[in-house]
Amino acid sequence: MVKPAVKRKAVALLGEVFQASQRRACQVLGVDRQMVRYRTKRDDTTLRGQLVAVAARYRRFGYRRLHVMLKREGNHHNRKKIQRLYQELDLKVKRRKGRKRAKSTRIPLPAVDKPNQIWSLDFLQDALFNGRKIRLFGVMDQWAREGLRLTVDTSLPGLRVIRELEAIIAVRGKPRCIVSDNGTELTCLAMLRWAQENEIEWHYIDPGKPMQNGFTESMNGKIRDEFLNENYFTSLNEAQELAAEWLHYYNYERPHSSLGYQTPKEFAAHAAKSDGLHQTLAVIPPVACPAEGPALNNHRTLQSAGL
Repeated sequence: MVKPAVKRKAVALLGEVFQASQRRACQVLGVDRQMVRYRTKRDDTTLRGQLVAVAARYRRFGYRRLHVMLKREGNHHNRKKIQRLYQELDLKVKRRKGRKRAKSTRIPLPAVDKPNQIWSLDFLQDALFNGRKIRLFGVMDQWAREGLRLTVDTSLPGLRVIRELEAIIAVRGKPRCIVSDNGTELTCLAMLRWAQENEIEWHYIDPGKPMQNGFTESMNGKIRDEFLNENYFTSLNEAQELAAEWLHYYNYERPHSSLGYQTPKEFAAHAAKSDGLHQTLAVIPPVACPAEGPALNNHRTLQSAGL
């Protein structure tokens, strides 16, 4: 026992348990009776109120910085006293936890054997020639690896993502399930409410495991390597036009090894003939493609620009 408060508690405990007097308890424990009987005349009520007020104003400050702020207000108290009151008032700074993430479902995803079963989506980031950041929002159908959307803008919040998904649904119909990561745009309350109202199952991958959304990661690699790294954008409108052209090329001209080196549209057309599907990707108008055919060999590529 070192601190006076602990010694006082020990003396009181002996008195309660063994019915010993204060004199006898002090003799047994070797404690000074004056120390046990001492009652402080110090009144820290005002200082406690000031400390609480400053802590409420600077919520992320510890006792050292709160001590400095009190000194600036004219309260020149010892730092150890501020620390003691800080601990007694339980004003310690709460450590921030990681942001809450939507947990992935433990139910395995169904096998994909027809259109609109599972859509995958993700975001990418790039920049214009002047350094201004732009974001890309890509959506694909896992069945035929078809790119359904490639939206380019400077900001893509949750409500904008909902509008993009509704535009696709207006053409193709609703998917059975959507797979995505735990980005804030995809876990916001508006998105969760929209998925519930439309009865769309949303599968969130585990944090830090992008290959659980491997279809979109594959498409992202192609977008990065064959589109973003091959073009420079002088304006946002130009980036949007080139994105629409590249998406048309991706769906109609680019062979995919996973589809037997067919394009997504060719794969859908062959599946329609063999399976007798009445509505497939081949007969649904492409989403977000230009009015005319692709013009990928344009003067704006990095090679022709000499970059």
